[in-house]
Amino acid sequence: MKRQNGFTLIELVVVIVILGILAVTAAPKFMNLQVDARNASLQGLKGAIQGAAGITYGKAAVKGQETGVGAISVAGSTLNLVDGYPKATSAALGLVVNGLNNKEEWKVKTNITNHAENSISYTFANQADTKTNCYVTYNQAKSTAAATVSVTKCE
Repeated sequence: MKRQNGFTLIELVVVIVILGILAVTAAPKFMNLQVDARNASLQGLKGAIQGAAGITYGKAAVKGQETGVGAISVAGSTLNLVDGYPKATSAALGLVVNGLNNKEEWKVKTNITNHAENSISYTFANQADTKTNCYVTYNQAKSTAAATVSVTKCE
């Protein structure tokens, strides 16, 4: 009679246990990718706003509008300035940051506690308004400081 070779029950159980341990240790790393992706998108928006504000300041300085309240023409529209930087309004930032007026991607966040005066915040268009984090804030320039952009990370 010919002897059949195969795996014993103990060998199969050991392999299943090892695969289970690997799955338990690897799963949390992959399940947190959405939060990481959202935080990366917010960092990208922050960079876009900072870059646009810097370019706007350069244009304003060339035209002698780097102090006080002023306006320059951008793409055939009037861009309102404060100390050479875009004013903290959705209209002004929408002129200088491509894609910021896309209602399917970004929206203005309105329910922020301790929101600084002369600032505007953006969050994801599909995010609930009750969420207290996950947004980018643009703080308008002051006579003593340039415009700043900050990120409140998603959790």
